[in-house]
Amino acid sequence: MRLKIMTLKFTTPNSLLLALILFCIQTIVLGQEVVVVDSTGVVKENTMITEVSAAVKGNDTTLPFKRYKAEGVSAVIGEYVILDSDIDKSYVELQSTGVSIEDITRCELMGKLMEDKLYLHQAKQDSIMISDAEVNPQVDQLIQYMVSEIGSEDKVVKYYRKETMAELRKDLFQAKKDIELANRMQAKVVENVEVTPEEVRTFFYSIPEDERPFFSAEVEVAQIVIEPSITEEAKENVIERLNQMREDVLENGSSFATKAVLYSKDPGSASRGGLYPGIKRNGPMAKEFKDQAFSLLEGEISEPFETDFGFHILTVDKIRGQEVDVRHVLLFPEVSQDVIDKAAAKMDSIKGLITSGELTFAEAARRFSDEKETRNNGGQLINPTTFDTRFDLTKMDPTLSAQVYNLKEGEVSKVYTDRDRTGRSKFKILTITKRDEEHPADYVKDYEKIQELALKQKKIKAIETWQKEKIDETYVNVNEDYQSCEFIGNWLKK
Repeated sequence: MRLKIMTLKFTTPNSLLLALILFCIQTIVLGQEVVVVDSTGVVKENTMITEVSAAVKGNDTTLPFKRYKAEGVSAVIGEYVILDSDIDKSYVELQSTGVSIEDITRCELMGKLMEDKLYLHQAKQDSIMISDAEVNPQVDQLIQYMVSEIGSEDKVVKYYRKETMAELRKDLFQAKKDIELANRMQAKVVENVEVTPEEVRTFFYSIPEDERPFFSAEVEVAQIVIEPSITEEAKENVIERLNQMREDVLENGSSFATKAVLYSKDPGSASRGGLYPGIKRNGPMAKEFKDQAFSLLEGEISEPFETDFGFHILTVDKIRGQEVDVRHVLLFPEVSQDVIDKAAAKMDSIKGLITSGELTFAEAARRFSDEKETRNNGGQLINPTTFDTRFDLTKMDPTLSAQVYNLKEGEVSKVYTDRDRTGRSKFKILTITKRDEEHPADYVKDYEKIQELALKQKKIKAIETWQKEKIDETYVNVNEDYQSCEFIGNWLKK
């Protein structure tokens, strides 16, 4: 499969963000060698880049590229230099995100890197600015994620072969800023591109009938959720357990971190002794959690408090300016089997009211559902990717897809048992409020989707025109090793 050199992605999925940024850092471990680039963008003398098979393919040495000298300059685009090592890094980056690299050539990666550098070069020419205040919070969030994954700031610094966290932060900052600048430049190129109804019609009917796209089956889904109630006695019991732990630490000198390892129900921090480093006031943690974190002195332990996640006690390990390192223990109230059975019986009763016709599904959701996010909308689910009510059956969450795949429109599912983030059982029923089966593109029925395709094609053409113009205006020098490549753009200026 050929790598698409031309892209129209203005935002990067969170799942790929870490890989994209870390491989932009100018010091990277490849195999057993380290490639070091100095402040001028030139690799230091005698540095060789190894084949990356040891890093990404175990013992398999069959890679679609050979060994190259790291100091080799592949191309210069304006003021930006592309090194042979940058192409090797791109292979590692792609495979780290699950992309097969078997059919991707160095020429294709070179074209993509030159495109990226052209965006950066032109962003400077057009005085596109990104303030430090826009980038710093994203860098902070990335570092916090890295620390949570690896264990501590010192370990992160050591892992990425840096001398200090400040040095690593500087590289991350520049990498992230370059990504944002390139995205913003690309967005500017197409910001005024629009399609008229006539252009949409022309686009659709220019496609031969036997080549028109098929659109996957789509559904709109509603659900009703019943959660077993937590009794006051269960809440009091869990608060008492947390108070006992707090007392044991304060009065007997027990280790808070050990308590977290042994008893905390937070899978994200229990193995680290409950540690969450670098908490910020404007960070993503629950408000109640941050209120406690910033109200305590170092070494103090909070009283038990509640968030949507459960009940906690929290201690402050270290205060560092506007950030604090904290540890916590998280516990959930226990729910008795009798309470669970009552919730299940309630759900059976609700389903009976719907199937008998006494209530519509939407009416039952508004009256009985415990899911606040969907209750007032008759239980209607919102697609988290598109933010509308339609779900492509081929792209749905596999669990949800399995539960609704064979439902007819208006049919009510069986009662399913799910578990929430605390591990507590909850019961739900689902229905399909609208279903469109897989079908060839229809101009009237699928106008909005066809319009999106027409707009995307027009944007691609706008970018092609822009690139041709800017390549002609920009200093471009491509190493002779790549003169035989067939690039999409006229990078060789033939």
